Amino acid sequence: MSGAGRPGERGEVALLSVSIDLGAGRRGVDMGPSALRIAGVVDAVEALGYRVTEAGTVNAGAPEMAVPGDPSARYLQEIREVCTVAAGRVRAEVARGAFPLVLGGDHSLSIGTVAGIADQVRSEGGSIGLIWVDAHTDMNTPAITPSGNIHGMSLSVLTGRGPESLLRIGQEVPAVNPANVSVLGAREVDPREREAVRETGIRVFTMSEIDERGLAVCVEEAIERAMAGTAGFHVSFDLDSVDPNVAPGVGTPVMGGLSYREAHLICESVARTGALVGFELVELNPVLDLGNRTAQLGVGLIESALGKRIL
Repeated sequence: MSGAGRPGERGEVALLSVSIDLGAGRRGVDMGPSALRIAGVVDAVEALGYRVTEAGTVNAGAPEMAVPGDPSARYLQEIREVCTVAAGRVRAEVARGAFPLVLGGDHSLSIGTVAGIADQVRSEGGSIGLIWVDAHTDMNTPAITPSGNIHGMSLSVLTGRGPESLLRIGQEVPAVNPANVSVLGAREVDPREREAVRETGIRVFTMSEIDERGLAVCVEEAIERAMAGTAGFHVSFDLDSVDPNVAPGVGTPVMGGLSYREAHLICESVARTGALVGFELVELNPVLDLGNRTAQLGVGLIESALGKRIL
């Protein structure tokens, strides 16, 4: 893959907003992109020396106007449409050498964004790795989900399991090789998801393992896995990976998460590789936030992922 859009080269950052909360269990995350903009994400990225261009906004319909459909995969058709558009937008930006920065929105959007990046890199003869920073593994399928919320199925779809209509958003199944996928920060995993994790072969670094071994070691292993034989890797950062005392504005908070500095360490570490091909920040719920505090944290994490350093 051409490195034209990689952050370390101070190139162009294409900003894509995906306003969707259909994949989540509670309302509000569709306003996440607006909250990040209010918190100054554009100015912050430009201050790092990038040229920011707009890749547009992909808007999902409101749940009140949509039909939930199958209770084991709620709003499937609407989510598929949003993800298909997002995949096309992201692929076009990568094709012209821009670095895609995606603002979400619930985590179902990643089914489209990651597939779009993977398709373009694959068309250039490469593949991508994926680092999924999340309190959850998102490895459910309609057959095992306890909620029917598709944001809990995103990583499963990207690694080859799930509704056929979502699997086929990208040109190949799986969109990402499970051998190049890691989850960082997991601490709430449904019982049947554990089986899926083992069967698929992704690597999950739980908070318990991070506590025991240290985050720096775990991040380094995740990066090595993401870069093994690939042209680079994408980071999908769910703000519920951060402890709710630090990031209260999320829809699915789980105590015992990453600290402020640990969250930044992940972003700083991936920036140093020079191999980051895309970054997205998801699941910000400004309805539940305190004074836009979580959005401000999100902007800081984006800065770190794009190369901001203390010295």
